[in-house]
Amino acid sequence: MHEVDTIAAIATALGEGSVAIVRLSGPESIAVVDRIFKSRKRLSEQDTHTLTYGHIVDPQTEEVVDEVLVALMRAPRSYTREDVVEIHCHGGIIAVQRILRLVLRYGARLAEPGEFTKRAFLNGRIDLPQAEAIIDLIRSKTDQAQKLAMRQVEGRLSQEIRELRQKLIELLAHVEVTIDYPEHDVEDVTTHHILVEGEKVVERIEQLLKGAQTGRILREGLRTVILGRPNVGKSSLMNALSRTNRAIVTDIPGTTRDILEEQISLRGIPIHIIDTAGIRETEDIVERIGVERSREALQEADLVLFMIDASRELTWIDKELLQEVRKYPTIVILNKLDLPRKVKTDEILQLTDDAPIIEMSLKEGRGIDALEDEVERLFFAGALEGKEGTYVSNARHISLLEKAKRQLEEALSSARMGLTLDLVAVDLRNAWETLGEVIGQAVGEDLLDQIFSQFCLGK
Repeated sequence: MHEVDTIAAIATALGEGSVAIVRLSGPESIAVVDRIFKSRKRLSEQDTHTLTYGHIVDPQTEEVVDEVLVALMRAPRSYTREDVVEIHCHGGIIAVQRILRLVLRYGARLAEPGEFTKRAFLNGRIDLPQAEAIIDLIRSKTDQAQKLAMRQVEGRLSQEIRELRQKLIELLAHVEVTIDYPEHDVEDVTTHHILVEGEKVVERIEQLLKGAQTGRILREGLRTVILGRPNVGKSSLMNALSRTNRAIVTDIPGTTRDILEEQISLRGIPIHIIDTAGIRETEDIVERIGVERSREALQEADLVLFMIDASRELTWIDKELLQEVRKYPTIVILNKLDLPRKVKTDEILQLTDDAPIIEMSLKEGRGIDALEDEVERLFFAGALEGKEGTYVSNARHISLLEKAKRQLEEALSSARMGLTLDLVAVDLRNAWETLGEVIGQAVGEDLLDQIFSQFCLGK
């Protein structure tokens, strides 16, 4: 059982603005607002999904606090499936806080972070992946991230999981019938059916997991590290990609002594770009720390943009770093092509296993479009735009899908070895229950608290 009291919170960001909203949800929402809202007709007498003009008045002093519009959504046709009231007042800080204090004084309590969405989940309006997608929708910084989150809010992943669970429950039904009626001697038929249909479920889970990298990138951003020797143009590239002067650019080697990070959108793809300190041998202790941090950033990179000064011959540091980045997805950038060229492309290809090479002159503004084309091609092959696929992006979902896949593979392995069907059924049921955890079946209160605590107040 969950609480059925009435909660309230400010649903809009604090600060100057045209409108602010105080939201209430619960059985006493209408009664609480009726105590402080003055209009021609009481809120309790209004139809659902109506907007009523009036004033918020402090009952103790009869002072008019603000001129407002009040939206009424009666249960179950509301976000939480409870009575919901929203007070739309003037923006700013003082008026909205005074109204919140009044609703708390007259019967509501302050909502916890994410409690409105938690109630929507507990009351069956949305499932857990949809609830988790709402916070992704709020936090999305690019068109593609927003589209991914919206697909999850619409229940695309949930539908996939329900279909997989339905297939597993049908397999379990076959097993139970075979166990209960052994005289029909259909065990071989049931085993064959488990192997055929079980493989289909495993394949679909694998397809979902293959999209996990894409989903994670769209959700969190492509962690992109700009690497190279000092003064090859790393900070200039950072500024060009972010369209800012975030990094200091000079002709003095070693200007960047620590890593700089920026979140950008590249053709709708979120990029978490990291400008690193130039890697070289140095006696400067501050610069040495920066170099170490550059190497640490490399360990977590999804993509490396390795920059080379094409107007100078490759040094041993260039060659050593090129060997080091071979284990990461890498794009080599030959910069400063406005100067006489001294680096041969063939030499780079031999050191990097044919990594893509972009020729660039940041000084003249050449090569940025080609780099953006290559980033898009390398990770998404141009397949994201307009696609309606289901991408798994949440770490919890990925972990549970991997667990369900292992349990299914154990069930199939047992069936192939000719073990008894009741043993096969154990693993099938475990996989069915694990998939249920993805959509919020039998999840603990601690997990729910952890998920919804990430939301802001009023959501």
